[in-house]
Amino acid sequence: MTLYICKDAALGYEGSVAVRSLNFEVRSGDYLCIAGENGSGKSTLLKGLLQLKTPVEGSIMLGVNADEIGYLPQQTAAQKDFPASAYEVVLSGRISSRGILPFYSRKDRLTANENIERLGIKPLRNRCYRELSGGQQQRVLLARALCAAKKILLLDEPAAGLDPVITKELYRLIENINHETGVTVIMVSHDINSAVKYASHILHLKTEQLFFGTTADYLNSPFGKMFAGGESND
Repeated sequence: MTLYICKDAALGYEGSVAVRSLNFEVRSGDYLCIAGENGSGKSTLLKGLLQLKTPVEGSIMLGVNADEIGYLPQQTAAQKDFPASAYEVVLSGRISSRGILPFYSRKDRLTANENIERLGIKPLRNRCYRELSGGQQQRVLLARALCAAKKILLLDEPAAGLDPVITKELYRLIENINHETGVTVIMVSHDINSAVKYASHILHLKTEQLFFGTTADYLNSPFGKMFAGGESND
């Protein structure tokens, strides 16, 4: 099943074109990493995939409903200080599924608890979110995003600011989620070495599309040899 099709798309930011020449397709079960340096258009593209930005050229076609997408944005300092329990934060990921109902359903609570178990954060369930470490907060937010992700999980630099050990653990969790649940993962990252280790497909940007294809093809391409050294690193 095709979830996204980008055809000759360009997206703007503050009145100018941020990224152009986008031609790629995302299918169900893919794990796509959108890679590139800061300012290359990665986060702008993510907003386009979330339908928060309309292409100034070409088209981005979405093959699922918007409420089937889970999204993990980059955190602000204020969000890190949010005064709620980890469970309440995870459960809030079900808001888009409630419709007009004023309260969470039994299914909502069951889904929240399932994702808490999946992310290994049951001991954190009743702890205040603001008191958690950065890595623990990211696991809570990933569980929250999974509560909304019926088909697609969009992640914007999920390992930003984390130490290397926690980063590796988080990337392995994301890979397991993709393999075990079948949910499609689209992750923005400037860490190309981790991208080629875990992702099935690479989209490399530098204000335009430099490469799109499988990770194996990327590593054999001039861009892969230039940016990733032609091999993945542990």
